[in-house]
Amino acid sequence: MVTDVYEQYFGAECEVNGVRRRAALVKLTSDSEAGMISYAVSVNFFPHEDDGDFAVSYDGYSETTVYAAKGRRSKKREAELLKNLREAADGLAEGMKGVILWDEPLREARRG
Repeated sequence: MVTDVYEQYFGAECEVNGVRRRAALVKLTSDSEAGMISYAVSVNFFPHEDDGDFAVSYDGYSETTVYAAKGRRSKKREAELLKNLREAADGLAEGMKGVILWDEPLREARRG
């Protein structure tokens, strides 16, 4: 079962395939199956042409697994992973030559 533990939209700066991206969707996602649990951080840069534009494109996407082991979801583990979310997301953004503007949230965070 795949669950978005955390997701939030932020202002951002990046260029992908010649298109300027002004926002990023940052997520922490859990995936559990057959007694295994994994967590991944993902960053998706998208154009965000105006305040109502949240049409996410998938060519500015990167993801990394930050935890994988036997077990199940744990609120304690998720709290620890959220503490390191920005560092992991910044690493992904840097790999795409982008920057997440953490002090410019575009929407409230959603937790699942």
